[in-house]
Amino acid sequence: MEKNKKVKINHISMNYHSIDFETPALNDINFSLEEGEFISIVGPSGCGKSTLLNILCGLLPPSSGEVYIDEELMSSISKKIGYMFQKDHLFQWLTVMENIKLGLKIQHKINEENLNFIYLLLKNYNLWEFRNHHPNELSGGMRQRVALIRTLALKPELLLLDEPFSSLDYQSRLTVSDEISTIIRKENKTVIMVTHDISEAIAMSDRVIVLSKRPAQIKYQLKLCFPSECNSCIKRRDNPLFRIYFNSIWKELDLIDK
Repeated sequence: MEKNKKVKINHISMNYHSIDFETPALNDINFSLEEGEFISIVGPSGCGKSTLLNILCGLLPPSSGEVYIDEELMSSISKKIGYMFQKDHLFQWLTVMENIKLGLKIQHKINEENLNFIYLLLKNYNLWEFRNHHPNELSGGMRQRVALIRTLALKPELLLLDEPFSSLDYQSRLTVSDEISTIIRKENKTVIMVTHDISEAIAMSDRVIVLSKRPAQIKYQLKLCFPSECNSCIKRRDNPLFRIYFNSIWKELDLIDK
């Protein structure tokens, strides 16, 4: 195994079994992440992107292969991993503060240090004044920020994002992806995001991985090297490199479909 990698995905394969058939979903997936690196995974529908995330977080055992964090083998659901789903899954009868504290409460980790961390996140990301509101009183973008803070409150070392903005309209999606990306960068989280949106992947990530059709293999990887002044999703979208990167990834996806 490679040394000095925060996360290592090592020869992950997945086959689904039924009485009559074996369906291969993933085939020998290998990649690693540095601490604080943000990668996005794109690929055709049904290629196994969400299956891969479910394996990484321990919800689904792979047919073969291993996942390591800080060289420690992850063999089950791990507290080192935080998962942000497509929907915010906030409980309507709980306030923003109660929703954010829920994970800590389940893990019996409600203490002064963790509460102060939550308060700091709420203040830093403009939700403090809404802490006693209920989810139905918030915009879609604010709900996503609450969902992210709820995940960050548990201090995960690896953050998994599964189409986190797919439920938002286009304008909100642009704004919220910029906000969420800013929060993640400030908190220096290591992130793997699955998305169908190439633009979103380029605007938010350090690297994009393109998966093939099922059984998915890594077909292409692209390191994104924007100038330092492109320090937000919106600024990246305005940079000439954005179109070059988009066309490069689109070409690989287009070839997959032919």
